[in-house]
Amino acid sequence: MSKDEAIPILVIEDQALNRKVVRIVLQSKGYKVIEASDATEALFCLKTTNPALILMDIALPGTSGEDLTRQIKTDPNWSEIPIIALTAAAMSGDRERLLNAGCDDYLSKPIDTRFLLERVAHHLKGHKNDD
Repeated sequence: MSKDEAIPILVIEDQALNRKVVRIVLQSKGYKVIEASDATEALFCLKTTNPALILMDIALPGTSGEDLTRQIKTDPNWSEIPIIALTAAAMSGDRERLLNAGCDDYLSKPIDTRFLLERVAHHLKGHKNDD
């Protein structure tokens, strides 16, 4: 798959090292990675690109990933984009809270890269990059 045909994934993560790890893993499988470090950058990316999937850090500076997820899911232009929450918070009830906020899946940090790729593939199953 050429770079122009690669399925775009928006990675919203404030930690540069975490973004780099996710970028390397996704690019190794041919995905196009778009990066944002906070909610403002993420909203700009959503307005200027058309990601097939969002990987959302929950502990973002300013607007939290949980609040940003709610905002994205209420916008009809973006509401169908699957969102996978990435969080170091593994407290009882976190998974349910994030799913209720609109996340489609949940992965705890540190990220198991094989499981990340499995969940990404699951949520992109049947995705066609026609545009």
